[in-house]
Amino acid sequence: MSGKHSHQHQETKKIINRMSRAIGHMESIKRMVEEGRDCSEILIQLSAVRSAINNIGKIILHDHINNCVVNAVETGNKKVLDDLNNAVDKFLK
Repeated sequence: MSGKHSHQHQETKKIINRMSRAIGHMESIKRMVEEGRDCSEILIQLSAVRSAINNIGKIILHDHINNCVVNAVETGNKKVLDDLNNAVDKFLK
């Protein structure tokens, strides 16, 4: 991963907890596939994980804006804004 920063955000614990739940959910979906469960059930569960991941992304984005971006605007650091725009473009692809 590029752009490593050693800073802490406000919502890190919430993000990690939600990621752990999404990972657990994916593991259970993998078991469903291995067991040959109904494709419709699997698709519904995948949709739930996708929604959870999107919500994690929103929390990260809000946290980043409220911390890093506010600081970047105050200090005139245009690179942070460029990096954010690039990340949003990739996230919303």
